[in-house]
Amino acid sequence: MPRQQDPEDRFVELARSLKEQGDETETLELALKMTVDIIAGCDEAAVSLIRRGGRIETLNTIGTRAAEADQLQYDAGEGPCLDTIAHHETTLVRNLADEARWPRWSQRVNRDLGFGSVLSFQLFTTATDYGALNMYAKRADAFDAHDQIVGLAMAAHIAVALASSRQIDNLGRSVHSRTVIGQAMGIVMERYGLDDSRAFRFLQRVSNITNTRILAVAEHIVTTRRIPEQHTAAG
Repeated sequence: MPRQQDPEDRFVELARSLKEQGDETETLELALKMTVDIIAGCDEAAVSLIRRGGRIETLNTIGTRAAEADQLQYDAGEGPCLDTIAHHETTLVRNLADEARWPRWSQRVNRDLGFGSVLSFQLFTTATDYGALNMYAKRADAFDAHDQIVGLAMAAHIAVALASSRQIDNLGRSVHSRTVIGQAMGIVMERYGLDDSRAFRFLQRVSNITNTRILAVAEHIVTTRRIPEQHTAAG
């Protein structure tokens, strides 16, 4: 996608392309490619994702140094993307060489990785905080007010696409779970002559006794055709 496209055309293409992606990884890979393409001053980009327990990690980047810069933030416990996530606001670093907010991180990223400026946007919807979109530039003062406006709009598109991809993924897992549990119930019903409600209670009982998720119990039964009769009685 050429940089000379009108901004409106870029966002139409961004929204359409993100909607067509299948899973979270594909969504983020495309989002980062388009970020580097649309934001003229951006040399590398990364997405910091919030995981369970509040852990933050970077899985998708454009450029290896962006991944290193993100990891240095997590190791040091300071940096623009962490502030963006914590304070729910856009964070601009105009010149890493004299940045005083995160001195340990700024000096290393400037000296060792060669970055001069950073722009970080929160990725969120009204329901969920996903993390941050981080843009890295080699030169200082690479991002202007227009980049902040465009980047904010891009982050909104990316967050909505993330929400959609996770919803689809959760739906797929839900369908898989129901299918496998239904198959296991069928095996139990045939083996013991039970109706569906008693077959489901059978699976629940095995799950409780073995301290195993009911889906794992069902997958074991479907895969092995063996029912752990030693742990429970039918009925």
